[in-house]
Amino acid sequence: MVKSEIVKILKKNHKKLNYSQISDLVDAIFSEISKSLIKNKAVELRNFGRYSIKTIKAKYNARNPRTNEIIYVPEKKKISFKMSKHLKEEINK
Repeated sequence: MVKSEIVKILKKNHKKLNYSQISDLVDAIFSEISKSLIKNKAVELRNFGRYSIKTIKAKYNARNPRTNEIIYVPEKKKISFKMSKHLKEEINK
């Protein structure tokens, strides 16, 4: 599902709002989630899941598979998502 589909579904459910208002609202929600993750703060959406930042350690002995050369891979961060119990039950019905 893409953002435009989300906006269309919300428009059907909330007829008083126009597309641009709904689109701005969806953008604001994702922007705030992104800002929190950038600040290294977890985001929890009840009955949906939890987004958090995990740090991947630097690797000093990684290998380039093409040349078999040993390379250094710097430390990096990634987003981790853990679904809620409610969502897990809904998916596995």
